[in-house]
Amino acid sequence: MNGKSRKYTLLSLILLTAALSLVSCVEIKKSRPILKIKEYERLIAGRLDAQYVGTRACLSACHAHDDIKRAFDASTMGAQMKGNTQMPMVDCESCHGPGSLAIKGITKELVEENKKRGIKTTCNYKTLIDIKNLPAPAKSLICLKCHTANATFNLHEWNTGIHAINDVSCPDCHNIHGGPDLKVKPVDTAEMCFKCHQDIKAYYNMPNHHPVLEKKVFCTDCHNPHGTTTEHLLKRETVRQTCTQCHGEKQGPYLYEHGDLTEECTTCHLPHGSPNNNLLKVREPFLCLECHETHPVNTITGETISAETKQYFFTRCTDCHSAIHGTDTPSPSGKGRFIQ
Repeated sequence: MNGKSRKYTLLSLILLTAALSLVSCVEIKKSRPILKIKEYERLIAGRLDAQYVGTRACLSACHAHDDIKRAFDASTMGAQMKGNTQMPMVDCESCHGPGSLAIKGITKELVEENKKRGIKTTCNYKTLIDIKNLPAPAKSLICLKCHTANATFNLHEWNTGIHAINDVSCPDCHNIHGGPDLKVKPVDTAEMCFKCHQDIKAYYNMPNHHPVLEKKVFCTDCHNPHGTTTEHLLKRETVRQTCTQCHGEKQGPYLYEHGDLTEECTTCHLPHGSPNNNLLKVREPFLCLECHETHPVNTITGETISAETKQYFFTRCTDCHSAIHGTDTPSPSGKGRFIQ
């Protein structure tokens, strides 16, 4: 082997060593759990001697005739256990941890004997994960370990949402064993939300409000409780986009637009409820006077009411400026005065 060949061989070895080192570093930096999820659950339960026994063993021991079993079988999660659904398997131990110690000593004979005596055989719940006393993030993680691994798109922003930050957990809103329907029905969202948002509930008791209490509009029409990248958990990117889902006639664009109001409806309106008509923050004309100067008003008889006259303050600006949100029609003076 001549000198030139030795140089190429040495260079190849150096490059190969560098490549292997790079691959090794990449492998080390991969994000992966130190232990399997099942091992973590055993740690949370506080009993490393507990083993997984399967849902059938759990249900036959203590829940064979429970409403819990019937509701679970009819639910979306229970349906995953029937046949090949190509979805991650869900069972009792997915949430409650290994159940061998919970059903220890429970036999079919004991179950039958208790049944004859009118006694319902139950598990030793103290050996399972104490879900009720877990911190809120840990409660949610029990659900998220499955629901962030599938196509649950509305949960992708959960960890950065205001609910998660304020220690609201999934079981606070969803009752897993409450019935087959694990989702909260839209008509029930207000009652659920008001448990925490008492200040918002007060707005809906005002004379002018969105018909949420009447169950014609629901909290989830505007808000995504599972988290968004927008303020106030709005489903759309801006307040205007959220409002114009229903109020399409205010969307525009217009030739003459009301300055500074094209994106922020809440400059003039309270979104939930108000003592004033049309959900206004302040009644007319005082709302308009916060931005606009006063001007004389001509009456039907031709009389001019000046700004200093008290009668002026009993008029409504929108009696003349009826197209206050925007218009494509110029005023008689040729300027955009939102008159028609």
